Amino acid sequence: MPRALYNTRLEKDLIKEFKILAIRQEKRQNDLLEEAIRDLLKKYEKKTKK
Repeated sequence: MPRALYNTRLEKDLIKEFKILAIRQEKRQNDLLEEAIRDLLKKYEKKTKK
């Protein structure tokens, strides 16, 4: 699937924890971020269907 650049600003502590999580899971940060966004979209999709 084609990729696009997406930039945002986050709290420094959140970024630090996210980087540590990626290291512990031995995954790229981008992969974890995409997983989190997919989970969030599913969560809200369920709420709007009710």
